[in-house]
Amino acid sequence: MNVAIVGGGTRGLYLLNFLEENSFQMIDLNVVAVADINENAPGLLRAAERGLYVTADYNTIFERNDIDLIIELTGDLEIYNDILRKKKKHVHALAHTTALLFWEIDDACKKVNGADLLTGHKQNVYEVLMNQFIQEEAMVIDKDYRVVDMNEAMMKKLGRTSQDVIGRFCYQVGHHLDQPCSGKNHPCPLAEVYKKNEPCMTTHVHLDQDNNEIYYAISCYPLNNDEEIIGVIEILRDITPEIKVQKAQMQQEKLMSIGRLSAGIAHEINNPLTTIMTSAMMLQEDLDSESEMHEELRIISSEAQRCRKIVQSLLDFARQTKPMQKIQDINAIIRESIYLTKKQAEFNDITIESDLPDDLPRIYVDKEQIQQLLINLTLNAVEATGAGGRIMFTTGYDPAADTIAIHVTDTGKGIEKQDLEKIFDPFFTTREIGTGLGLSIAHSIVEQHGGNIEVSSRSGSGTRFTVTLPVKGVSEE
Repeated sequence: MNVAIVGGGTRGLYLLNFLEENSFQMIDLNVVAVADINENAPGLLRAAERGLYVTADYNTIFERNDIDLIIELTGDLEIYNDILRKKKKHVHALAHTTALLFWEIDDACKKVNGADLLTGHKQNVYEVLMNQFIQEEAMVIDKDYRVVDMNEAMMKKLGRTSQDVIGRFCYQVGHHLDQPCSGKNHPCPLAEVYKKNEPCMTTHVHLDQDNNEIYYAISCYPLNNDEEIIGVIEILRDITPEIKVQKAQMQQEKLMSIGRLSAGIAHEINNPLTTIMTSAMMLQEDLDSESEMHEELRIISSEAQRCRKIVQSLLDFARQTKPMQKIQDINAIIRESIYLTKKQAEFNDITIESDLPDDLPRIYVDKEQIQQLLINLTLNAVEATGAGGRIMFTTGYDPAADTIAIHVTDTGKGIEKQDLEKIFDPFFTTREIGTGLGLSIAHSIVEQHGGNIEVSSRSGSGTRFTVTLPVKGVSEE
């Protein structure tokens, strides 16, 4: 198999040396080309010494007809995706071939007097592959589902140390479970590998030390010893950002569709509601205030007014007007929003506090829309927080991303785990009285400002909404 390496840095040099120093039985890998924009890259220089084809532009590799496999070692996902788009159909492309190499490493490097151990030079090779060559998270698991090893990238992501994970069951480390994964939604890739003796791919949701969800694309490969599977190498790629983007796109499409539908319904309902409410009030004027019919008409009028409020919420949701962004002091907007909601909070014996640093840069936003967003979040927090509770506003600036984060934290009852993914959906509400449109409108406002809104909550432990907004704003960018 003829191989082209894109990325002639230290990882490219490691791979070149490794393939040169080790012979293989299952895979015959022959490097024929190396690409790197740095003419002094060590892997590129080594390839030139060996007389291989070297280039500063990896696009020239696509013109060759003798390439079977392209290995991307730059660590740049955009370059890898570009390779996938431009390569010939018969050419394979991998960000890493470590998984394939481990089949041979197991046979060539892990046998010492029949024991599954690594010593001397072989241990060094293994350490290089696990912690330097593999850019994704990876772990080695034995046939009893116990973690034999885990690379530094994965331990860092999970917030663990080797003492925390080595020897423990993989489903304890990754999923906080007391038994192996199972079922259609969470199939165990190890079981598939042991069953078929061939690689398996799936998607899992792991939990870090704080029980935050991490979405992983998992590739699981068998480690063989004399044709017997003694364990697996599991390589995991964090796809959480991609999942969030997909969810955001789906949410936006859903909001747009429901918005159009809501606008049409609201306009059709508004006129007859006005007629009902007006007629009820006129009839009331001709009746004695103590009569039973007068009370019935009062109820009709009151319910019609409540329906009109719902209709108005539908129209607000459907409009989603483009923000009129101007330079603003975000802390001033927050203080004004607190002032407007403070009375209602005090009526419920709830304290609103703030920690707003004075050195924040001014920001391009639509003041009215951001104020609507903040009031909505505050009133939701008031309703979720019992007497004696507290609502806290904090802000912070991230100079690297040039964004301002607004945190609204309450000490209320929190949100059930099964409801967290639904709270921004239109018409979803857990309250007896409510349209379920407030957070949908808030989500739309943030989206139109080019920002992001996230929520973290546990039942009984309060809720924290985080709104992140770009300082320059959408119109300025």
